[in-house]
Amino acid sequence: MATASNDSRLQGHTFRRFEDGDHTWDSMQEKIFVADTSHKCPTYVHKTPPCQGSCPSGEDIRGWLQIVRGIEKPPAGMSMHEYAFRRVTDANPFPAMMGRVCPAPCETGCNRNAVDDFVGINAVEQFIGDTAIAQGFKFATPPALSGKRVAIIGGGPAGLSAAYQLRRLGHAVTIFEQHPELGGMMRYGIPGYRVPRDKLGTEIQRILDLGDITVRCNTKVGQDISIEQLEQDYDAILWALGCWKGRDLFVEKFAETPNCIAAVDFLEAFNKGTMNYTAPRIVCVGGGDTSIDVVSVSRRIGTIADYSEQPEEAATGKIIHSAPTTKLPTQVTLTTLFKLNEMTAAKHEVEDALKEGVTILTQVMPKEIILDEKGRAIGLKVVECVVKNNIPTAVEGGKETLIEADLIIAAIGQFGRLEGADLESLDNGRHFIQADSTYQLPNKPKHFAAGDIVRPHLLTTAIGQGSIVAEAIHQFLNAQNIVKRPKVDKHHFDLMHKLQEAGLQPAAYDAAKAPDLRGTSSMDYAIHNYEDRTKSVVVLAKDLFLGHFKTEARQLRTEDVPTAEQVLNHFAERINPLTQEAAIAEAKRCMSCGMCFECDNCVIYCPQDAVYRVPKKQSTTGRYVATDYNRCIGCHICADVCPTGYIEMGMGE
Repeated sequence: MATASNDSRLQGHTFRRFEDGDHTWDSMQEKIFVADTSHKCPTYVHKTPPCQGSCPSGEDIRGWLQIVRGIEKPPAGMSMHEYAFRRVTDANPFPAMMGRVCPAPCETGCNRNAVDDFVGINAVEQFIGDTAIAQGFKFATPPALSGKRVAIIGGGPAGLSAAYQLRRLGHAVTIFEQHPELGGMMRYGIPGYRVPRDKLGTEIQRILDLGDITVRCNTKVGQDISIEQLEQDYDAILWALGCWKGRDLFVEKFAETPNCIAAVDFLEAFNKGTMNYTAPRIVCVGGGDTSIDVVSVSRRIGTIADYSEQPEEAATGKIIHSAPTTKLPTQVTLTTLFKLNEMTAAKHEVEDALKEGVTILTQVMPKEIILDEKGRAIGLKVVECVVKNNIPTAVEGGKETLIEADLIIAAIGQFGRLEGADLESLDNGRHFIQADSTYQLPNKPKHFAAGDIVRPHLLTTAIGQGSIVAEAIHQFLNAQNIVKRPKVDKHHFDLMHKLQEAGLQPAAYDAAKAPDLRGTSSMDYAIHNYEDRTKSVVVLAKDLFLGHFKTEARQLRTEDVPTAEQVLNHFAERINPLTQEAAIAEAKRCMSCGMCFECDNCVIYCPQDAVYRVPKKQSTTGRYVATDYNRCIGCHICADVCPTGYIEMGMGE
């Protein structure tokens, strides 16, 4: 027993646990197990993984990976394949398409990059989408009609996504599309060897099969039907026009030179089937996926002997080609402001283009179009440049290169065709439509906009905007205030829905009988110490126990990329899908950031046996473990060894 202190406040006390100044344990083991100074115990906190946080469509990526790998079980009578399909298509009705062409910002965000290499999310999504097509999966029957009708102007990814979500919310939809078929840029901007037309058609038809979605193709609003008529006939109008006008190069005389054209026109002519070959020498200026499509198409369609056409006529749809009997290779050059590894195009697309015989000149900017005596371009002069704050500047005394060309194609951006008296009223002065954060047009309460016409970006961005604007339109149609979107605006896993699906939903809450409103870990009307922070928190790699994960090689999709000698007339799809075994193996590499994946670490390492497995009959995804707080001493070991960051120490000071 220690001697008494001279402190008058302690006079009369005969026992002290520590000497003055002796207030820490010498032993680390004893320090961990100090129970009488800890107020914190484990809580189970659901957070958004960075893959989903990086996904413009807002897909519950972790969720459908958990389904494919077998951790999250489907309801009775449903296969893993169908359950994964239903989870992914809650946000994105085009998994087969996005699994092929999305540049996958989710993979860049993946926390697995801190261990070895990202999870091949695109590859697993393609597996889900292709399996759904092969097995004929359909969407669930939508609810009865609300009596409200929505006009959607544009049948591309934003318009189709919005139509899908609006019908699921109970509203009838009419899509007005200027082209002969639906699909927008997926059909008329991307070649079929990247977006197989049969699979695209199946995914579009699946949306139309929901019923009460009317399609009017070959129809231009402002020409074939007025905005005034739409306002009379429909309760809301969504502008999802896309951007079908290319930006000119920033060099003199580009606009007035006949054989200087935009990439969007070139690709549209090819995808409509009206341009079957092109000029002998093609130069494309860009660096993104669109420019890669231009040069890859040019290498595939080739040219013909004794070519004498004006190439811009076929490339802009003014003439229609018949199929030639023989073709010759085309000389194709792509110029870009950036280094090869800094191009915005997907890395594998750049590598494929090089293999297919495209010449890529990097870190150069256009300086001058070389014209002949008739005012036609015969070459493009480029100069070395540096890029700062996205603005290129020619290097003083930098090397200049002259590239001979029969057709110069600009792939440096697009904007909307807002022409004619009706559509000009929507133009914000930059050839786009201005919309607020919920995609409603200012001072036009019936009007909304989404997709590239608001801000050109990825196909998956347009799909995500279609989903958000559908919710805003739904609130508008129901005379509700359009609510502010959450900080992390995604399609989140819903534990309550999962519990209901498994017949485990909490009992009804009766305030009159509740003994305490401050919280509980035992009453059947509440979920045991669970908190959902998905709408505000993205879990980072530093929040995980990375030591749990061993290095595992990624399951790679193989590609059939033609060589420069094979590329002519090569229109077969290049990417081969994963087998089911490979898809499951790849899904198992997911670290389930922000959600329990049933590794048992917390149960195994708890020194007090306070953390325990929930009985099997009460267990489901997100409800695998619980804590006996009479046993817990707040040592935080369970939180330290949780690989996914699902456990946090809370409930105390």
